[in-house]
Amino acid sequence: MLTGNDTRFDREEIINALPAVDDSTPLAAQLAEDLRRKISLGGTRYPKPARPRVITVSNQKGGVGKTTSAVNLAAALATGGLRVLVVDNDPQGNASTALGIEHHAGTPSVYDAIINELPLSQVIQPCETVPGLDCAPATIDLSGAEIELVSVVARENRLRSAITSLLAERADDPYDYVIIDCPPSLGLLTINAFVAADEVLIPIQCEYYALEGLSQLLKNVELIRGHLNPRLHVSTILLTMYDKRTNLSRQVADEVRQYFPNQTLETTIPRLVRISEAPSYGQTIITYDPTSTGALAYRMAAREMADRAEHHNG
Repeated sequence: MLTGNDTRFDREEIINALPAVDDSTPLAAQLAEDLRRKISLGGTRYPKPARPRVITVSNQKGGVGKTTSAVNLAAALATGGLRVLVVDNDPQGNASTALGIEHHAGTPSVYDAIINELPLSQVIQPCETVPGLDCAPATIDLSGAEIELVSVVARENRLRSAITSLLAERADDPYDYVIIDCPPSLGLLTINAFVAADEVLIPIQCEYYALEGLSQLLKNVELIRGHLNPRLHVSTILLTMYDKRTNLSRQVADEVRQYFPNQTLETTIPRLVRISEAPSYGQTIITYDPTSTGALAYRMAAREMADRAEHHNG
């Protein structure tokens, strides 16, 4: 049995010794892939970035797995030994729900940080099911923030100021990742998320309309970079709701990788009921069903992200 002391080389030897299975037997192929991932991931600790990576998860098209990916990647990174903060910047509060974080009206939240300048340290709650994972929750109050921000001085910089102050405050116990979940629209909340981040992670659904609106999102990123945040760049693209049985999923994946070869992760996230089911129990798939295909996929994607840390911080 593998332990945390085994090297990646030892794991690779075992993986290579497993019998090959092709797609003519899809169930056996999936079981074999899951086994390889379990062995590969067993006991591994993800590399820490040289400085905190602040990543906004964004796609202006809804229903692409944006919030699901934000919370599951965050949980996976935390289970890999990293310190992670999720900033729920979406008034729907779905990220807070998925992490089991209290976010009823009146709870100190991201709204208080960006409107009332309450320090984020007074807003953050720990995720009880994932050690090392914290969340700054969203409440219904955030739905009015778009209007309130219109008349605020430096309205695009409110979230950046809050996160910068928090990271300075925690210099002795820093977060490795700050992952910002934002609404599926381009308003002042999303602009605040773009200005606060160094990187953008874009989940793309492996379906017919996958690339619809992507060009506009990339243009918006360029506009933010040109006028408000020169550090901002698209670092990661994650293919979600992938169904290897369909030609359409493969075609979409091939097309995305053709246009974005350096940003697109090798790991794809399958369309699975268990992934969608987990938030109803106030959990991510990482804790709800840790040995499932979905949990293993998000853990592999998180390891890919972590392995890129040196590149993005160099």
